[in-house]
Amino acid sequence: MPATVVVGTQWGDEGKGKLTDLLAKEAQVVVRYQGGHNAGHTIVVDGESFALQLIPSGVLYPSVTPVIGNGVVVDPQVLLAEMATLEARGVDCSRLRISGSAHLIMPYHQELDSLAERRLGRNKLGTTKRGIGPAYADKASRIGLRVQDLLDPKIFRQKLDLVLREKNQVLAKVYNRLALSADDICARYLDEYAPRLAPLIADTVGIVHDALDAGSEVLLEGAQATFLDLDHGTYPFVTSSNPVAGGACTGAGIGPRHIARVIGIAKAYLTRVGSGPFPTELTGSSGDELVERGHEFGTNTGRRRRTGWFDAVMARQAVRLNSLSEIALTKLDVLDTFETLRVCVAYEHDGTRYEHLPYHQSVLHQATPVYEQLPGWRTDTTGTTSVADLPTAARAYVDRLSELAGVPIHLVGVGPGREQFVRVGD
Repeated sequence: MPATVVVGTQWGDEGKGKLTDLLAKEAQVVVRYQGGHNAGHTIVVDGESFALQLIPSGVLYPSVTPVIGNGVVVDPQVLLAEMATLEARGVDCSRLRISGSAHLIMPYHQELDSLAERRLGRNKLGTTKRGIGPAYADKASRIGLRVQDLLDPKIFRQKLDLVLREKNQVLAKVYNRLALSADDICARYLDEYAPRLAPLIADTVGIVHDALDAGSEVLLEGAQATFLDLDHGTYPFVTSSNPVAGGACTGAGIGPRHIARVIGIAKAYLTRVGSGPFPTELTGSSGDELVERGHEFGTNTGRRRRTGWFDAVMARQAVRLNSLSEIALTKLDVLDTFETLRVCVAYEHDGTRYEHLPYHQSVLHQATPVYEQLPGWRTDTTGTTSVADLPTAARAYVDRLSELAGVPIHLVGVGPGREQFVRVGD
């Protein structure tokens, strides 16, 4: 059976965890294919919230094998703490499998991430300072340590000694910091982390292909979102990996022929965390209302998210970049109190109208949104269980977003709970 990819279509925080959890019910393998613990997914089951960072959302189903793919960067301490938290709440994490080719986040990655961001001052990128970017940089520079190195202490120490020569020079001469001890790092990673993670390290490419060959359902789960993609996002205010659907192939070890369905997740409005352009951003009372009603604070960082109106220009670009087959729209209920709604249908800059995302970042930074106004519904939708029960204006809003994006909207979220969604079509 071909695989399904779940990808964010905006700047993250669209509700990928909830949808992945919903789809995982029918899956046998759920793969996280990129990112690190800078991306949190929140799932609400029977009123109980589960905040996941590294572990794929499918872990909540006993029949699912959750897989951390080779495209992920792993902080062992964070992963073990997340496992302990889940297990304390009755969730079995022994089924988790971690790619031996995934890269490790090391203490110097976190130190350098924080120091570099501080040094940029007003020009900071807004990273989570958790070492994700530096870990990916070392991966590209071919000096990274991988999960499989935990299984070979001699190789681990050789690689660590080599990389610390450079990192300690940078820490000392650029940032006036003390050198990191290879002995201390080995004690943590080899003596503490390795024995606990060793049973979970596996050939995850083989696991995924065995499942596909057996006709099992495989779900590929991205972190962050399309416009945080290293190549296609609002660079340099992006993540250090490829969340787009194409990244699922490299991050999980499968070819595009194995993917039959790509579901894009979009909020009914827009949010982003950190710096970067945001043409439809709201800074007044409407923005505050979206923050409060949508509980728009980061799952991991607690940072307040910036909010704005739905941007159809971005949606159309996300459809192109990911070959989306459909969209799942989340948080429609957050708009329940608004008398009127606005949707950005195009941009204008220096007399030119843009129906698609301008390639030049200077244009995007200065673009003025062209809005279409739609009526609100001023009705509580959180108890809605079928599309027929949606207020007429709410259904019209969903239909218009689908028309503007150019792909069908098949699911609409009307609350944070696992079952709070409406099926619009198949």
